[in-house]
Amino acid sequence: MAPPTFAQTTEAPATAEPAKPAMMPPPPAAVTPAKPDSPETTAKQDKPKSPGDPALEAVNPTRFGKAPADEAFGAYQRGLYKTAYNLALPRAEAGDGAAQILLAEILARGLGMPVNMTESAKWYGKAAEQGIPEAQFRYAAILFQGRYAPKDPKKAKELTKAAAEAGNAAAQFNYGQILMQERPGPAGVENAYPWFQKAAEKGLPDGEYAVSQVLANGTPTIPRDMAKARLYLIKAAIKGYDTAQLDLGSWLVAGLGGPHEYKAGFGWMLRAATGGNVAAQARLAKLYRDGIGVEGDSIKAAAWYIVAKRAGLNDPDLDSFMDGLDDAQKQAAIAEANKLQ
Repeated sequence: MAPPTFAQTTEAPATAEPAKPAMMPPPPAAVTPAKPDSPETTAKQDKPKSPGDPALEAVNPTRFGKAPADEAFGAYQRGLYKTAYNLALPRAEAGDGAAQILLAEILARGLGMPVNMTESAKWYGKAAEQGIPEAQFRYAAILFQGRYAPKDPKKAKELTKAAAEAGNAAAQFNYGQILMQERPGPAGVENAYPWFQKAAEKGLPDGEYAVSQVLANGTPTIPRDMAKARLYLIKAAIKGYDTAQLDLGSWLVAGLGGPHEYKAGFGWMLRAATGGNVAAQARLAKLYRDGIGVEGDSIKAAAWYIVAKRAGLNDPDLDSFMDGLDDAQKQAAIAEANKLQ
């Protein structure tokens, strides 16, 4: 079995981009959900932080087991990482699971010492053996990857399931991904959906986005519900999940899952574009070109397409639009694109 794509989690040592189910939304449903707040529609807004950005939250001591590693964890909180390591090491060697995962975190992130992923993996493994869900989830990722410990998909699945059953939201999402990979098609989606729901209930944007996609498409046993899917998109978008922002912008403009909300749709598309989503940058160019949700502006439209094109995206429709601009407009667009990057 191929390793699943791992969800974004806070301070993960070696994770891939979060999985984003490749499902296209069906035609709109005539249901009106709650109207989302529109973000600012200026291109000068800050780039959204990803849900896994360590700057978004303080370290939570409950991540390290039932009890923090006392003085070691206190030193960690104060930024005294080398001291924290020295204090935690003898306790970890004596079998203290909280101390083991603290060492693993320090080594994985290179806090106060060089990064040592192999040693970090060892300590994650020891803590996982003691049933700490955070360690089980992270060690499972390492075993799926097979880079810092021998590859073992079977054990990785077992650890992911154990962490998921213990309530780890990222593990719940990943376990759903594993079930989908094992049984491609509607049956796999139906097996995965309860785990996506659990992750979504805990506020994990990966889970919220996955639930939205399942509801948007439906299965033989899961009714299609576009209005509810739109609400889950809103939840994930608010947390900075760029693909949800892209989809939400498109849905609001198209009136999928509720009424047309052109200005709000433009705002979400802009947020995804300024966050670096290349597809959103191209779609934003079309909104500027066509004056949808914003006053039409050929220079800004061309500028956003230039940004997307520099990232490798090509759109024949936008290429034709660019061909229709005169030299002065193209130069102005290039100057504007340089400011956006």
